[in-house]
Amino acid sequence: MTSKFHGCPLCRRDVAVHDLVGRELEEDAATLVAANTPGWSPSDGLCRECARRFTAALEELRRHGAPPGAILPTPLRLGAPEAYRGRGITIAFLDSGFYAHPDLVEPENRILAYVDVTRTRRRSQDLRVPDESSWHGTMTSVVACGNGRLSGGLYRGVASEARLVLVKVGTMRRITHEDIQRGLEWVVRNRRRYGIRIVNVSCGGDYEASYLRDGLSQAAERASQEGILVCAAVGNLGHVPGHPVLPPASAPSVLAVGGLDDQNRLSFASYGMYHSSFGPTVDGLQKPEVIAPGIWVAAPILPGTPTAAQAELLSRLDAASDDELAKLLAAHRGIDAELDAAVGLSPALLRQLVRLKLKDQKVISGAYKHVDGTSFASPIVASIAAQMLEANPRLLPHDVKRIAVRTARRIAGVEVDRQGWGAVDAEGAVKAAFEVRPPGAAASPSSKGLVR
Repeated sequence: MTSKFHGCPLCRRDVAVHDLVGRELEEDAATLVAANTPGWSPSDGLCRECARRFTAALEELRRHGAPPGAILPTPLRLGAPEAYRGRGITIAFLDSGFYAHPDLVEPENRILAYVDVTRTRRRSQDLRVPDESSWHGTMTSVVACGNGRLSGGLYRGVASEARLVLVKVGTMRRITHEDIQRGLEWVVRNRRRYGIRIVNVSCGGDYEASYLRDGLSQAAERASQEGILVCAAVGNLGHVPGHPVLPPASAPSVLAVGGLDDQNRLSFASYGMYHSSFGPTVDGLQKPEVIAPGIWVAAPILPGTPTAAQAELLSRLDAASDDELAKLLAAHRGIDAELDAAVGLSPALLRQLVRLKLKDQKVISGAYKHVDGTSFASPIVASIAAQMLEANPRLLPHDVKRIAVRTARRIAGVEVDRQGWGAVDAEGAVKAAFEVRPPGAAASPSSKGLVR
């Protein structure tokens, strides 16, 4: 007897056979599906939800003039509901430093506050001066909350309309256990002043410790008790024996985030693991709880730096005509020694060199590159949490964590220890958040933009 249900080749969910589509897809959409799913053909079909995602992805790439092989924007890869962008939600970020990037401050400055817990003298003007310690925090905050200003809106974060509080807890060379703790304590003290609902910690302590005695872990627990969801990166030591998960990610109430390798594709069938750390912790807790893209993540290049100048030149050379190549190189000598030495090569050889350098340096454009690490998986989950809280502001931290875990999707063939409950499902999480009804609730939150 023929089954009435069939697994979608992309998302692997069981769907009715008559709900599979394939040959009806537009040719370019079918090409995009095939590029994301090796071995797939229109005759294999796909579910209507996957067809919707790929059609929307094609429209978005076309709208921005992006090539088919471009690094995909995070909201697109996650299938995050477009209607929810973290409006009314404030996310605090703890990191080595920050910069007032155009994706955060133009056309509206969404940075509510900046503080440096490592020194008493702090000024908002410091955010306007890029230095080596600014880049990491700039990337994590823009990955979550950037509006894509320098990409025409293409490379925006999921929570592109959320407000931010930036807390500097160290430098690129050193972030201490105690300073992360001080940063969390500052966030708790100032939570009402700035309306902080989420804090992202893309840095870890110096050592493993039990949450029963560790001050940093207890600060994270206190934040959760005070109504702040703590999202923390588990680290990138999955390839190291012992692969320790350090505080604050090891604390019980923290939503600890590991890394997913989705190969810059939309197909769930393509998902694999990034080499992130995993538990059990010294207290026997299994971490991470969920995973999110930890590689191929579009992030900003720090403006005003040699890296930015080099990326801008490479992007311009890549788009230039054969006649323009030599003129551009001559006009920008001193930016890249290899390019300076390439003057006089044929256009074909110049293009080959430029494309090799673009790939080697992970440059997407003059303003963005793709990065990897659980430092970027964690703010992605924090941005989805902002969507959930926008959909239902009554949710408490344990509600958000429970929903994120419950709606996560397991990756076949990967040990539970490494993936926790699985890959975060943005649309599923926001839909579930909307449906939560606290006792005595008379009115329901807005369900705008959700697939019902």
